[in-house]
Amino acid sequence: MTSWSALAAEMAGCTACALAASRTQVVPGVRPAGARIVLVGEAPGREEDEGGVPFVGRSGRLLDELLAGAGLDRRELAVVNTVKCRPPGNRTPRRAEAATCRPWLDAQVAAVDPAVIVTLGGSALAWALGPGRRLGAERGRVHQVRLPGADQTAYDVVATYHPAAALRFGPHGAPRAALAADLQLAAGLAGR
Repeated sequence: MTSWSALAAEMAGCTACALAASRTQVVPGVRPAGARIVLVGEAPGREEDEGGVPFVGRSGRLLDELLAGAGLDRRELAVVNTVKCRPPGNRTPRRAEAATCRPWLDAQVAAVDPAVIVTLGGSALAWALGPGRRLGAERGRVHQVRLPGADQTAYDVVATYHPAAALRFGPHGAPRAALAADLQLAAGLAGR
């Protein structure tokens, strides 16, 4: 298995898709020692592209608030994205771009070997469960997923809304409540 730092160094030189031309830097994500949960987002936004760390803008602040409500601290979680480079205009990553980055994401999850994976949004859902799945139908329950090339370890996956969706629908919207509940579910699975 490749180490986290070796993966990040390899990613920094990646030019496998057109996203390499629009990035300031690769955003490999963060992984503290002993992380039991991996959060998988969609793609770096402008602030993440500039700072090199996932979820640092408004979505990140909301995520931190909801994690705290579930008894979780982001500093104890691995946080990555489906694609490692910012798509132009912060658009949703294209399926081909996500497929190009998939080996990186699979290797990152294998390096962490978490108790739980939480997918945030549609791109992460497609990575974990396959394309064509509807988030509303898949969230709120635990899925067992085996990653390609892994040692047949089945990971518990909790699919939920991206914090940006919760922001769009406001503080009393269904996505925020669902995201909070799903983070509680993940915390319980991880023994928190």
